[in-house]
Amino acid sequence: MPHPYVLLSAAVSLDGYLDDTGPDRLLLSSPADFDRVDEVRASVDAILIGAGTIRADNPRLLVNSEARRAARVAAGKPPYPLKVTVSGSGDLDPSANFWHTGGEKLVCTTDKGAERARSLGLAADVVSLGPELDWHRLLEHLHEERGVDRLMVEGGGRVHTQLLQQGLADELQLVLAPLFVGTLDAPRLFGPGTYQAGRLRLVESRRIEDVVLMRYEPTAPGTGLHTSPADRHWLSLACELATLCPPSRTAFSVGAVVVAADGAELARGHSREAGDPVVHAEEAALAKIDPADPRLTTATVYTSLEPCTRRASRPFPCARLILDAGVRRVVTAWREPDTFVAGADGTGLLTGAGVDVVVLGEYEGRAKAPNRHLL
Repeated sequence: MPHPYVLLSAAVSLDGYLDDTGPDRLLLSSPADFDRVDEVRASVDAILIGAGTIRADNPRLLVNSEARRAARVAAGKPPYPLKVTVSGSGDLDPSANFWHTGGEKLVCTTDKGAERARSLGLAADVVSLGPELDWHRLLEHLHEERGVDRLMVEGGGRVHTQLLQQGLADELQLVLAPLFVGTLDAPRLFGPGTYQAGRLRLVESRRIEDVVLMRYEPTAPGTGLHTSPADRHWLSLACELATLCPPSRTAFSVGAVVVAADGAELARGHSREAGDPVVHAEEAALAKIDPADPRLTTATVYTSLEPCTRRASRPFPCARLILDAGVRRVVTAWREPDTFVAGADGTGLLTGAGVDVVVLGEYEGRAKAPNRHLL
């Protein structure tokens, strides 16, 4: 099931700490950056923090700008985003600011935690995720039951760590403050453990007074049938490439990208690329890669349209080219209709040969857009 877009937001010292060990919260951001955070809050459907952050910081999590609240209302939204906290135990302080400011609140917890949370009389809905906390179920609930398309996560470090390690974060907004904490037992942003492979993609770096905002996106594909936020990025790029195709009334416009397991782009291509009137997107991309490249066996092919199984213009269809290249994972947006080939089933051919095929149907409209004249 689809998840919300998950945006992690944090500010850290130069040595990677979220706070010091003093009685008052350490203010790491600048006034202008606090206003930027307010703007981001106004743009999302929900804000999430862990129960530990409520205990440590007692935050209100509001949209402070009256103009931004008014703009939300004018757009048909409540003045404040839904406020969400996660607690395995349900041990929450009913007097905390979290419950007494802003709009609707939600507690996501375990079966046992739900009993305790409900007994506290909190001004919030309480939802059990089962015997253990399950981030996939939580995100599915927010999207399917609460209508959350964009989720901002403001801490703490344990929450950020778990979402990144489970490959559930679409974006990291990290603010670097020009100071050191240097205290061994002060809270850090990220904990130890196994993170998703690959380098993150830096999409923005901006000075805001004396701090620096850095925005990162993950690049590494998912594995098998399990998707990652990077899968959505790469498939979106394939759909963009499809719009570059010279128009045709006898063939689809398709884009394709081949990505290594560590998130490195190996090649990209699109239909009728470089003036070749019959070249297909996957064919164009794979032709740019050395067939002996060892990364192909763990790579993912992203294609806006399901790879073809029959064609008159070349000896081998794209599904066969993918198999011959040794690729064992394909992510696509749209199953091939019977427009040119009756009973086309590239997915069936690939899965029958042991390839994992993931169809992200939410991108079907984008894949169809440059092919409207054929449909």
